[in-house]
Amino acid sequence: QVQLMESGGGLVQAGGSLRLSCAASGSILAINSMGWYRQAPGNERDLVAVIGVDGEDRYADSVKGRFTISRDNRKKMVYLQMNSLKSEDTAVYYCTMWATGVYGDSQTWGQGTQVTVSS
Repeated sequence: QVQLMESGGGLVQAGGSLRLSCAASGSILAINSMGWYRQAPGNERDLVAVIGVDGEDRYADSVKGRFTISRDNRKKMVYLQMNSLKSEDTAVYYCTMWATGVYGDSQTWGQGTQVTVSS
């Protein structure tokens, strides 16, 4: 079984920065893509950024140029550096991972971390 644990959320003023981290653990044979989604109250969970095994990344238009996703394969971690934060970035941020474990391929979600941007 694969588990993900996010950290780094909190309260920040508009224009500030936060760095989210996500650590994977469990019976992992290979990690494929890793990513971040977010969900604001009353909204669906939307893609923020995703990064492939080769480091190729993709971003939601709303965060391009402000957010950067990165990964450390050896540590089984993925990060999201968030700069120039806006009030509309306020949401619960979820880490996700597509991996191969002893029971096959699966997508796993973390429990989420709250990011609140005050204007």
